[in-house]
Amino acid sequence: MIIEIPPRSGTAFRLAKGESLRVIDPEGEQVADLLAFNAEDVAEALSNGRTFDYLERIYLTTGDPLYSNRSTVMARITEDTVGRHDFLLTPCSADTFRILYGDAHPHHGCFGNLAQALAPFGITADALPCAFNVFMNVPVDGETGRIKVLPPLSRPGDHLTIQAEIDLIIGLTACSAGQSNNFRYKPIHYEILPP
Repeated sequence: MIIEIPPRSGTAFRLAKGESLRVIDPEGEQVADLLAFNAEDVAEALSNGRTFDYLERIYLTTGDPLYSNRSTVMARITEDTVGRHDFLLTPCSADTFRILYGDAHPHHGCFGNLAQALAPFGITADALPCAFNVFMNVPVDGETGRIKVLPPLSRPGDHLTIQAEIDLIIGLTACSAGQSNNFRYKPIHYEILPP
């Protein structure tokens, strides 16, 4: 069953070991911030730093494992129709919109959406790690290290699938930042696939 996350919102749910999560971009050029926590101990969370260390690169795709802050393989990418995702940038927040965009009345962003969705699982806002930003296009200048946020390369129907290696709690959004979706706020779809 395909479930829709409305624009600029988020959700959280359990993903059992062996199950797969397919994140779908139904309209194209939309980002989904993805967080993962160990369902048995939420202090263990998805880690971009550990993943980068062990894979020795910042762009991830089919076959790549996603590591936790305790070096556990939490999930593995099993299918990827886009091939460009970001694991550098933190979820957008009210502070993001205030500092980067100068918004006087900022949206609470993916950070606020994730904090709200994950609170029933005992996960506090301060515990939210850097997200795996599915479909986000962030090229890095190899000389200067400067980053840019460009429109996603995803087209309608593109998707990424991860398979859980342990029991997980997942946080997932339809991103709220204009730069991440070419300033057209759109939904994200997802489905949970059995082992």
